[in-house]
Amino acid sequence: MWLPENKNSNEKKPHCALFFLKTGYECIIKCQRGGASMEFRKANLDDLHHLIELRKQQQVAQGIEPKTDIDADLEKFFQKKLKEGSMVQWLAEVGGEIVACGAVIFYEFPPSYVNKSGKKAYITNVYTKEEYRGQGIAKELMEKLVDEVKKAGISNIWLGASEMGKPLYKKFGFQEVDEWMELHL
Repeated sequence: MWLPENKNSNEKKPHCALFFLKTGYECIIKCQRGGASMEFRKANLDDLHHLIELRKQQQVAQGIEPKTDIDADLEKFFQKKLKEGSMVQWLAEVGGEIVACGAVIFYEFPPSYVNKSGKKAYITNVYTKEEYRGQGIAKELMEKLVDEVKKAGISNIWLGASEMGKPLYKKFGFQEVDEWMELHL
């Protein structure tokens, strides 16, 4: 959680506190770093506009050309997943601005010998705005997403990684497996 790897480092450690709200399972984690307060919280339906914008920014950052308007489709997707509880999206905020996000989507597949429950989790939408990269925010979000998966009792997680994200995911123990096949119609 933003702790320097070198214990002799002069890097300042953030002061963090965990707050549980009385509004259900939502929690907020606040961290103070160099005068700026960073807040981690779960997204809700009021965040739809932000989720849409962050997803589009992520796509462009990955070199995907915005050739079509996807706002309505993204709104439908996020609204459905948040309402049914099949997706948990974490956000990082600084001064009211959402600067990073990450989500886990829960799926059920037919049970198998290697996954008796058939439940799997897919981590997606891990994105940090460029000016906030390199500060450990994505690592903190990944920790929260992996914790969500553990709380759900799921032991299989998969994700699609950008080249920029691969080193982070490998630190968490993710391995590259080339088992997917796609058909684009």
